[in-house]
Amino acid sequence: MLVKKPINILIAEDDDDDKLLIIKAFQKTLPKENVTCVSDGEALLQYLNQVAPFDQVEKFPIPDIILLDLNMPKKDGRTALAEIKSHENFKKIPVIIFTTSNLKDDIEITYKMGSNSFITKPGSFEGLVKVAKEIENYWSKTVMLPV
Repeated sequence: MLVKKPINILIAEDDDDDKLLIIKAFQKTLPKENVTCVSDGEALLQYLNQVAPFDQVEKFPIPDIILLDLNMPKKDGRTALAEIKSHENFKKIPVIIFTTSNLKDDIEITYKMGSNSFITKPGSFEGLVKVAKEIENYWSKTVMLPV
């Protein structure tokens, strides 16, 4: 039987309060997983490209999954998604859109662009914990992630 290693989750989220709650929800449900946050799409791509300040591979490993907010400063989630999915080394990384939007256009466009899931952020901490558990069950226990 294949033993699964802890997964590395990279969250791109600009709202500090949301970021704190999302991290706490994941720490509560995924204590063995590596959860890292960046504040915008520009920092997300710097992280993926291992550009300073994200140039220490041991500290900032390439993520197994990306949770991506759509509405961020500097480079929004749609632009970041397009760059990720057009990059040979990053396009295989599953990207979960994790945003306050529930607009049909956002859902359709991001799936067409290559996102793997679309989740509207719940309005409570309990809701975030539930989503974190579902992400764990699916992405950490059910599917095989690319190596």
